[in-house]
Amino acid sequence: MRKYENLVIVKPTFTAEEILSSIKAIEEIITSNGGEIATTDSMGMRKLAYPIDKNERGYYHVIYYSIAPSAITEIERRFRINEDLLRFVTIKYDTNREITAWNQLVQKAEKKAAAKVATPVVEETPAVEETPVAAAE
Repeated sequence: MRKYENLVIVKPTFTAEEILSSIKAIEEIITSNGGEIATTDSMGMRKLAYPIDKNERGYYHVIYYSIAPSAITEIERRFRINEDLLRFVTIKYDTNREITAWNQLVQKAEKKAAAKVATPVVEETPAVEETPVAAAE
């Protein structure tokens, strides 16, 4: 099983729920072909370098996974016919140096995801009005 990374750009015209369901479908394509997803990194909505199909922005999502090399052709074929995607790129990590870099990227993405979950929501408490104390004379 080799290590891979997929960057997909989802159309920006979707609602948040549609984007999440599209990403779930993309992850399902990978797992249904025998892949094991290590982690994902949601990069959010970003401006594209150039317009794609009249879209100026896109939702970026990175998926790190391990899979047999023979399944990549089927995954890319399914990505090509998926109309929800503006673009995608598949990166293969093959040498020991590249696999070490992949492991570091996975750890960094996991820390980022854990930081998002662990940050508490700070609620502002309303300021308490102080009552003036009358000076007793």
